Amino acid sequence: MRTLVLGLGNPILTDDGIGVYVVREVAARGLPNDVDVQEACVGGLRLLEVIAGYDRLILVDAIHTRDGAPGQIYRLATDDLRASLHAGSTHDLSFQGALAWGRRMEMALPPDDAITIIAIEAEEVLTFGETLTPAVAAALPHAIETVLNAIADL
Repeated sequence: MRTLVLGLGNPILTDDGIGVYVVREVAARGLPNDVDVQEACVGGLRLLEVIAGYDRLILVDAIHTRDGAPGQIYRLATDDLRASLHAGSTHDLSFQGALAWGRRMEMALPPDDAITIIAIEAEEVLTFGETLTPAVAAALPHAIETVLNAIADL
């Protein structure tokens, strides 16, 4: 079974790059041959092109919740996310909405129970900067370990 560990984000937008930073470190650790690591700065339907053909997916990204503390790490499933099939552009389509469309188009996508989302609470995602805020930077080692544990759980 082929697994993709995908780091999402933009590494020049402060904490938005956390997913990319995590997967770079995960890739440096050496992984089984059936595990691929990629980085992407896309969302919505464009994300489907990246994950198509994989049996399992570990998605690593920044998140912003109402009550979360910067650096907090969440291990989520697709059911934990809100779905929306209505958006102003393909980038605005939610992850669940994109998965639904991809499945309607009969794309070879991982099933929901084979998708793990590792989300790290961001503090700042709108400011240009190539470094993480201190709280998110402090969470980086734990986020890397969380992803490695998710790979081991497969």
